[in-house]
Amino acid sequence: MMGSSAEHLFSEIDKFRAQLLSSVKVMTESQCAEKDISHGEILSRMESVILAMVTSLSRDEAPVLMLPNRSGWANVSFDCDIGLQMSSGHSVTTVRSDCPTSATKFGQILKILSVMYRLVQSNSYSTKRDIFYNDTQLFGSQRTVDIIVDDISCMLKIPRRSLHVLATSKGLISGDLCYLEEDGTRIDCRSSSAAVSVSSNIEGIRNIVSSAKFVLIVEKDATFQKLLDDDFCTKLSPCIMITGKGVPDVNSRLMVRKLWDVLHIPIFALVDADPHGIEIMCIYKYGSVAMSFEAHSLTVPSVMWLGLLPSDLQRLRVPRDSLIPLNKTDESKLSSLLNRPYLAEQPDWKKEMELMQQSKVKAEIQSLAAIAPDFLTTIYLPNKLRYGGWI
Repeated sequence: MMGSSAEHLFSEIDKFRAQLLSSVKVMTESQCAEKDISHGEILSRMESVILAMVTSLSRDEAPVLMLPNRSGWANVSFDCDIGLQMSSGHSVTTVRSDCPTSATKFGQILKILSVMYRLVQSNSYSTKRDIFYNDTQLFGSQRTVDIIVDDISCMLKIPRRSLHVLATSKGLISGDLCYLEEDGTRIDCRSSSAAVSVSSNIEGIRNIVSSAKFVLIVEKDATFQKLLDDDFCTKLSPCIMITGKGVPDVNSRLMVRKLWDVLHIPIFALVDADPHGIEIMCIYKYGSVAMSFEAHSLTVPSVMWLGLLPSDLQRLRVPRDSLIPLNKTDESKLSSLLNRPYLAEQPDWKKEMELMQQSKVKAEIQSLAAIAPDFLTTIYLPNKLRYGGWI
């Protein structure tokens, strides 16, 4: 499809990349500040937590743990080069060993801390799932383990993967990309028919090879599979597609950040024209309150909104019966998004969201099929990319 017109197709993308490269230095330098904490330092930080408990016991005092509060907008600040990051003056939650309501959590934290200590000491890795099944009675649910692992990571100011705890990835990736896993396995994402699971150890990835012109973040698995079936990556070659299958897991976010750090190519988001889709795009771009302590390695402030834009629904005359009225939850989410600190930096995004608020309708990417079954892959996306239709 693209043979002779490939140069024209990518001219706007190439121009945009040149703009991005002019600001890339600042971003990579700030990111470098948090690199490589030694095994000795990691063990030392864990030992200092235990030492504080032993000191309390020696004074006949009940040990307590002070966990940074990872919920609430009051605990984060916004930086346009980094996204949402935990404020230096954040509040803390006290977990007491002598209080009936928090004693169980205290024990759970100590258990996971001891597992992490052994993992780092022996230079071995475990998944969050393994930790849960190690003592299901103590933890009760996988979610408890997930929250505590992140709490400890935040308390110690050490990324989870440096604590040797991995998570099974739910994301998928496809396109012009090859790399080596930490164990030397060569991963080739260029198969047009099947996608590759996002790695569980992004930090260990090396030797990334790609001539992709851009990365396309796809909100939903169904849309991602549709693009795969329509051979999108070949038709608009060279590019890379990735999906976190809805709200992205940490590994999908780390992978997008890794691609940005290594390739420095434009990253576009394709999400539903609804408040949920917009929020997912904001997580990739600016991060989340809960993971704000890891903003430097998780956010990609250069992400651009490619579609589906609320203004596209009017411009393309998407049939009315393909549009869905906003419900109360949508309206509440939209109001919340419009009050986010980063919206001041994004007047074009704000206009689109206000348009959604006024029209009181939302639409899924699949609504474009009402215009023509292959409209998304043969007309909508190629034209958006050719004419710079991102904001």
